[in-house]
Amino acid sequence: MARRSSSPRRPRFRRREAEGKLSASPASQQSGGPGDPIHGPGIGRWLLLVLTVPVVGALVLVAVGAARADAVLCLLTVEILAGLGLALIWRQDLERLQRFVAGLPTLPPLLPEIDRVAGSLAQTAERGRVEQARLSGLLRMEEAITERLPEPLILVSADGTVQRANEAARHSLGEDSAAVLRHPLLRGAIDKALSTGEAQAADLFFAAPVPREIHATVTPMDAGLFHGRQASVLLVDHTRERAVERMRADFVANASHELRTPLASLIGFVETLQGPARDDGPARERFLEIMAREASRMNRLIDDLLSLSRIEMTEHQPPQGRIDFSQLVPRTLAGLEQRIADRQVRLDLTISELPLIPGDADQMAQVLTNLLDNALKYGRERGCITVAVTEAAGAPWPSRPGVVLTVGDDGAGISRAHIPRLTERFYRVDKGRSRAIGGTGLGLAIVKHIVNRHRGQLVITSEEGQGSRFCVWLPR
Repeated sequence: MARRSSSPRRPRFRRREAEGKLSASPASQQSGGPGDPIHGPGIGRWLLLVLTVPVVGALVLVAVGAARADAVLCLLTVEILAGLGLALIWRQDLERLQRFVAGLPTLPPLLPEIDRVAGSLAQTAERGRVEQARLSGLLRMEEAITERLPEPLILVSADGTVQRANEAARHSLGEDSAAVLRHPLLRGAIDKALSTGEAQAADLFFAAPVPREIHATVTPMDAGLFHGRQASVLLVDHTRERAVERMRADFVANASHELRTPLASLIGFVETLQGPARDDGPARERFLEIMAREASRMNRLIDDLLSLSRIEMTEHQPPQGRIDFSQLVPRTLAGLEQRIADRQVRLDLTISELPLIPGDADQMAQVLTNLLDNALKYGRERGCITVAVTEAAGAPWPSRPGVVLTVGDDGAGISRAHIPRLTERFYRVDKGRSRAIGGTGLGLAIVKHIVNRHRGQLVITSEEGQGSRFCVWLPR
């Protein structure tokens, strides 16, 4: 009976096995084929066979009552062991599938069903990796293009929060970016661009910390690309172009006005030497000396005008170098050593130990030279000039860390009424004396613009009969 009940089932299992071999899944074919002892579905089906045969045999024996209890128990034991083996294989396959999905290299699963699932997941993961790599490349390219733009570009949200700023914006605006975005014209352009969906433009002017003229272009961004409405703000600085235009006009006006007097003197002396003083030797010597002095003053005037124009063109750009006052001050004093000796002036020099200060060393040397030149011109002969470089402490200086450069003299001093206008172009307290000693009226104007470029402060204090003090504060 046992033979008759088991023999008809063998061909059926062989047919299923053959069908399994003929209709192997694509995932199985990719992983080694149906005959592969590791990747194919053969082992899985043999395990099913091992699991099913004891069950069917036991059920038949129990049904016909021909089996003993110990035989049934043995078959059930085989059934339990086969089930435990199959469960262990499924557990191992699931662990391998989990590691595979997590991206760890591992062998494909054993069972064909999990093999097919793993193959689909592998294809999906590969497509995801390819797409992620493509998107990462696009993001890197977009970031590189944005960062390399020569003009400042800022991405702002509807409430004015800065979401992103490129390198040019961080470099040129720095701490002033918030003040730029609060400008009423720019704020209105951003609101209008976000509400209408059209690009807007605005011309902005800033008076502090230095005069700047900026053209802003506001473009609304696609809301689907960001969380909330955002707009890009492109800032083009026209300060340099406007400064060049003004420089040309001012140079013509100032040069024509200031050069008129020495030119008239030169023409008069030349006519005198060509006429009445042709044969007058002492007069010719005196006139030639005056002509040489006036020509030298015109040369200094033109040099100062050109220097001032160059400084104004770059005043809106922060300097990039470092200043070491322990070397700059002695080097500048060495260049004025002969004039100091001629005036028989005593120097009171104080230089504290300070770190390097951000700034343009050449321009700061020009500041020190102009201040010392004023002290030598308007201070007392055989007097004392004070030069000090110290840490800034207390009023009137800002609370930020800074350095103060001080140049003082013990001359006649300056009236309080003149102090606010000392840094104006060609302003002179005593025009006759200034021209007599070779002043151009541009020295303090140059100092003011250089200090502005360094984001510093210039403070002038003076009392008549007590001398003057010129203090320059620079941020650290």
